[in-house]
Amino acid sequence: MTNLALQNSMGVFSEMNSDLAALATGRKNSFFSTDMEAFDAQLNAHISDKRVLVIGGAGSIGSAVVRELVKRQPKALHVVDQSENNLAELVRDLRSHANGMNVDDFRTYPVDYGSEPMRMIIQDFHPYDMVLNFAALKHVRSEKDIYSLLQMLDTNVVKQVRFMRWLRDVGFEGRYFCVSTDKAANPVSLMGASKRLMEHVIFTKDVASGFLGHVTSARFANVAFSDGSLLDAFLHRLEKGQALAVPKDVRRYFVSMEEAAHICLLASAIAEPNKIVIPRLNPEEDLISLRDIAVRVLKHFGLEAEIYEDEDKARCAVEGELRDSRYPLLLTPLNTSGEKPYEEFVGRGELASDIGLQSLEAVGHVLPQEGSMLSLYEEIEDILSGAKRMDKSQVVAKIANVIPEFHHIETNQNLDQRM
Repeated sequence: MTNLALQNSMGVFSEMNSDLAALATGRKNSFFSTDMEAFDAQLNAHISDKRVLVIGGAGSIGSAVVRELVKRQPKALHVVDQSENNLAELVRDLRSHANGMNVDDFRTYPVDYGSEPMRMIIQDFHPYDMVLNFAALKHVRSEKDIYSLLQMLDTNVVKQVRFMRWLRDVGFEGRYFCVSTDKAANPVSLMGASKRLMEHVIFTKDVASGFLGHVTSARFANVAFSDGSLLDAFLHRLEKGQALAVPKDVRRYFVSMEEAAHICLLASAIAEPNKIVIPRLNPEEDLISLRDIAVRVLKHFGLEAEIYEDEDKARCAVEGELRDSRYPLLLTPLNTSGEKPYEEFVGRGELASDIGLQSLEAVGHVLPQEGSMLSLYEEIEDILSGAKRMDKSQVVAKIANVIPEFHHIETNQNLDQRM
């Protein structure tokens, strides 16, 4: 690094402070704070002195939710995540906070939520009053071949069924929340389709085989600077002295990590069962150009964006541009499989309705054709067990039979081929 602003900014990279998130959201305060305050008593009633299990609790959204839960002092808070490192950092952060850790029974487990150790945890530590599930493969790039696609379906669909059946077996009747994505509405990516299948799993009783919990979900926007996101990549590229890159003419909705946590808590504790909560964001005001965000991030670090459309030239331009406090920003075409040029929260056949919140509304789950989701689940299990083989196009066709609104266009271009 030759630029002083970058040399002095490493702490900002790790903090992800509100000023940085505001570059993407355009908001200093949570869009959902009014509802959080208005329903504070109800949130406390469902969390304080209750037993809570969080799956995927060391990821960006999960850890933000865990921090909010700790404030409300549940009786027990058990956090499961496959990432040992992220769990360790979450514990250090919570234990080091000025307010300390006010949860007597706080435990973390570096466990796959679809594994035998997870089943044992459920058996040994039930009953739970609330279960929140953030485990997911969430990247469009994770659908580039049959192997990655099957792993996505295993994580987002098959393990979801297994996990819910284990909860059913111990008599769980509490609140069950599983996060979805805006990409599940009229999906074009296989990632979005897998999360739409996840919605079918949690709301369709025959798949979860008589699950009795109070089930809700939420679709919402991109979480600004979450792990692995494009905005998070900006910070890594800056730290490593590499050009930034964004797709041309693409606008996205963004929420901060705090806002994501607020959505999930309100959806899990306040929303009625069988509802998918969505934010009341205004496309005219809240859809933000990815190019504009990249320019703002560079300005935040004292740099001016220099636009490139040639990848080779952008890669080689960093050192020269930095001498004049500029930085290369590559604009790429939107031509990879599964990329959607716009975002929406309501799918075809769905209707958004009021749920008594100022910042959130909801859609009711639209059931798939009877028996179709269970049949697909069983076929995916057969493939994963080795009893059956299918290529990617065959699996895509099977998914489309369950999700008629799914329109996947295979361009043979994927994000691993792009800077």
